[in-house]
Amino acid sequence: MATQSVSAVSLIPTIHDTNPIPSSSAAFGTPVHPLRRKQTSDATTPSILPISLPVATLRPLAFRTFTKKHDLTLTSSALQIITTFVGTHCGSGWREEGLAEKVLDEAAKAWKKNASSVIIPGEGSELADILQNIARCMVGGRIVHQRAPSRHDNPVQDQGYSNALLARPGGLSRDDSQQSLGLTSLDIEDNDEDLRAQSPRPWLRVVDAFDQPRLTYNATQKMFEVVRKRASLLPDPSSRLALLRDRYNIVHQRLMRNEAFQTSAVALSHSKSLQRSSSELVMPQQAYKLTPIANLLGRSGSTHVLLGLLGTSPTGDLILSDLTGSIALDLHHARPVPEDGAWFTPGMIVLAEGLYEEEGSVAGPGLAGDGGVGGTIGGIFHVASVGGPPCERREVTLGVTDTGKGSNTVAAGGFGWTDFLGVGSERANGSMMRNLENKVLGKHHLAVRTQGRSRVVILGEINLDNSKTLAALKQVLGVYALEEAEQTPMAFVLIGNFTRYAVLAGGGSGGSIEYKEYFDSLASVLSDHPTMLEDSTFIFVPGDNDPWASAFSAGATAVLPKRGLPEMYTSRVKRAFATANSEAKRPTNQKLGGEAIWSTNPSRLTMFGPSQEMVIFRDDLSGRLRRKALRFEAVAEPGFPDATADRAPIDGRDATSQEHVEIDGAIESAESLVPNARGQETTPTGIPSDLHAARKLVKTMLDQGYLSPFPLTDRPVLWDFGGSLSLYPLPTALVLMDPEAPPFALTYEGCHAMNPGPLVAQGKRGVAQWIEYDTRTRKGKMRDVRF
Repeated sequence: MATQSVSAVSLIPTIHDTNPIPSSSAAFGTPVHPLRRKQTSDATTPSILPISLPVATLRPLAFRTFTKKHDLTLTSSALQIITTFVGTHCGSGWREEGLAEKVLDEAAKAWKKNASSVIIPGEGSELADILQNIARCMVGGRIVHQRAPSRHDNPVQDQGYSNALLARPGGLSRDDSQQSLGLTSLDIEDNDEDLRAQSPRPWLRVVDAFDQPRLTYNATQKMFEVVRKRASLLPDPSSRLALLRDRYNIVHQRLMRNEAFQTSAVALSHSKSLQRSSSELVMPQQAYKLTPIANLLGRSGSTHVLLGLLGTSPTGDLILSDLTGSIALDLHHARPVPEDGAWFTPGMIVLAEGLYEEEGSVAGPGLAGDGGVGGTIGGIFHVASVGGPPCERREVTLGVTDTGKGSNTVAAGGFGWTDFLGVGSERANGSMMRNLENKVLGKHHLAVRTQGRSRVVILGEINLDNSKTLAALKQVLGVYALEEAEQTPMAFVLIGNFTRYAVLAGGGSGGSIEYKEYFDSLASVLSDHPTMLEDSTFIFVPGDNDPWASAFSAGATAVLPKRGLPEMYTSRVKRAFATANSEAKRPTNQKLGGEAIWSTNPSRLTMFGPSQEMVIFRDDLSGRLRRKALRFEAVAEPGFPDATADRAPIDGRDATSQEHVEIDGAIESAESLVPNARGQETTPTGIPSDLHAARKLVKTMLDQGYLSPFPLTDRPVLWDFGGSLSLYPLPTALVLMDPEAPPFALTYEGCHAMNPGPLVAQGKRGVAQWIEYDTRTRKGKMRDVRF
């Protein structure tokens, strides 16, 4: 214990020093006796103090910029507006740091692009709109252009004040679209005829796991911050502790924003007496209250609700850990909520409600702790019910208006200013991007002959070492080749494993030479359909059997996230795209051709900035969950204290109805697209077993808000890049490619989850199956064809 305490204390300076929670949990790397450290603020965003700038002082600089450089003429009223803007947004550094010159230059470029007159008047809204767009893209008085995020230089600005107002793709080449976009290209012309002719594909962007912004949640200020520390594949141990702390803090703050954990002021006013209003009985709603594990000391015999990370102690006992300590669990009388509706495994963050018993009355080895604050709290916690933390809808997280059928129309306290993916924050340009999406994909704007362009084709388990897979892939591509050129899907997502066995590890799929030959065969199949290579984006997501991870894991569990396929194996496929683009006959103003993107696992697709987000993940989730899941013996015995008797369930639904607890209204109203063959087995509630398994998997993953809710010893994660596995906020679409799970497409809490299954359907001879996702309706459907 002494050695463990010293090691924990030594890590304090490298962890969140501003965390006010006195933590003593070994699972989160906090000391037995927390040290009071002076809180230091790492001010990453320079503040600007507005000044009163005289017009005569700025006139020479404005004359050089507007008149001599851009041949424009400023009126007196326009100069007054610009001077006020510079003094407000640039402050005292307008001259020494050159802030004003950059603002004036961008304003002049924007005026020349959008206006035909060489005289800039102060009246009207043209100049005001230009300055407003510039203000959105300023951080600390500086204009920050969007650029392609790199692994070491994060594009997200402090507090998520995003400048990523995407440019119109019509005038950008593919190379230009991946480089810095100036403010002059931020304005989107409201030309319905032009937008109607546009394809939605230029607004598609792929964000891989290593280019995704690295954010951490500050529990003190209740906001996300950019991690300035340089990422490393071999970081110090504090990165592992920070990864676990972030997972816990995000779930904790998400739970505190849930209505079931908030006490209503109206309910408190009626707590002493009941009143009748409009023939309805007004009764107080008893809310849940979380208890830190350290606060259990001295409260034997009382019931509590705990939020913590499930784990196992060195003696093999099941424990629950939070930021204040750990406690041994007794699950003999526990019941899951909902019944058989979700998986519970070590490594998950769960809610446990039950009775705490002091260590003096506990018998049995390995259950008692040291009896003090630090390590495992003495005693045992008898769990009556255990459930996952309810997830939060994307609209609530981002704090935008909910256009659905929910009762809450506006979400309070959202993270609308946070740029989670480096494509722009919701508050900065979300409204503009949704309007643009409606113009490009709307029913009244998108022509009928081009509605097929909004589709994304998702194919899973492309085993190139299997001749049936190549035949099935050729047949699937042939289905879309028969359609008109304007109906070609904008993207094809090909998900591994690309071989049935681990390559470079002595497996049955051969070595490096054979692996390259597999992709040469794929290039031959793709070359037979040049139309799709000219007008579509092909995205390749690797699996555990693909290099380079398989060279070390030999097909076993590999570290997440995984990098894309090495370039040495994909040269022939790239050559096929280059040949198709060079031979394509397209108008001179259309420069965007087909391309192949070798992304990571997991990978994310964004459409129209923050408007749509799709997460693609390849893993054998179902098998791992079945192997690691906890078994609950039976429902609580009669007479055992049921702490939930006087409360509504955490998700606000009737706990006696397993049908409603397992899934929410979004799933009930969504059209289930799981193939239901005749004679398929059903659960005791009458639900087909495949549909039940799909719902169980989706609810588990989205409630956890993490793609790998397992111990790091079972599913290794790169500590500095663990944030790329987060599902917060919920994406609009989630692809869980799991060959052991049944194919499905269903909706849970506004997130449409899909599993295309293997391309060569199991149990069906000569049948290829895949999912076709429509970005207009944000729904996917299963498709199949015989080959």
